[in-house]
This record gives sequence, structure tokens and C-alpha cells, in this order.
Amino acid sequence: MKRWIMVLPLALFLLVAVFLYRGLYLNPSELPSAMIGKPFPEFALPAVQGGKTLTRADLLGKPALVNVWGTWCISCRVEHPVLNKLAEQGVLIYGINYKDDNAAALKWLGEFHNPYQLNVRDEQGTLGLNLGVYGAPETFLIDGKGVIRHKFVGVIDETVWREQLAGLYQGLVDEARP
Repeated sequence: MKRWIMVLPLALFLLVAVFLYRGLYLNPSELPSAMIGKPFPEFALPAVQGGKTLTRADLLGKPALVNVWGTWCISCRVEHPVLNKLAEQGVLIYGINYKDDNAAALKWLGEFHNPYQLNVRDEQGTLGLNLGVYGAPETFLIDGKGVIRHKFVGVIDETVWREQLAGLYQGLVDEARP
């Protein structure tokens, strides 16, 4: 019995060490999402510009990136020029201004340009909560029916777009063609 008591701490240490070692090789941008394969959540929130009420129905019709952003988010500032370039190339991007002050969002878009076809004002974070958002930036890829097909956590830069997201987006665009 005494022998088991002495071996138990070593066994627990080894078990914890295995889990920590495995964690070294996980990609933090690949956080699992329970929303993959499910419809984008229903919402009725004002637009950042103009204040018109936007709903899930406004996002339907074509595949799109749905980018969660905020003026308080330093990484979003890094990502924004890439989103502008993608929008210029014809990539459809919707925005969710997450837990932010609308005046600050309007100033940001005036200074750094607006890549978003629609931009939802989620000041209380309710839509973000329904999407399972951890923070910003996070980007969802939706198909034309509004079903979430992919989630990316982190900054979309040229490499991420080229190596991870462009093919997924183009695949959805090709699927949507008659």
C-alpha cells in the first residue's frame, strides 16, 4: 500500500506532462466551434453606418467572410489593410463591430476605409456570444444559405488568406454558381 502512495505523485506528474506536451503542438487559431455546419444565428441589430436594422436575412445570397472586429483590437488594425485589399478583389466581407463604441467605429472606417458590405453593430456582444466569439479578430466563412462553414481565429494576413482561406472561399463561390 505504501508503495502505491509513493508512485501516485509520479504517475500524476507524467499524466499532466503528456497533456502539456500535446498542447505545444496545437494551433491556437484552430479553436473548435460548435457552429460549424449550423446556420448563422438569428439577430436584429443596427448597422454601424446609418443605423438601419440588419438581420440574418441580409447576409444570405452569396458566400462571404464575416469578420468580428473592434477599434479596441490591436490585431484588427494589422488585419484591416488585408481586408481592404480582399474587398477590392471582389471578396464579399461582412463586419460585426464587437463590443465597441459606434462613434469610434465610424471614425476608424473613415480613416482606414471600409471593406465591409454590411457592418453589424454588436455593442452588447449578444451576436458574438451566440457565435461563440472569444475575442477579435475572428472570421467566419458562410455559404450563400448562411451556413457557417469555417471559423478562423486571429489575424488574416496575406499568407493566411492564400494558404488557408482563399481555397475555402473560392470553393463556396464555385458551389454557388448555377
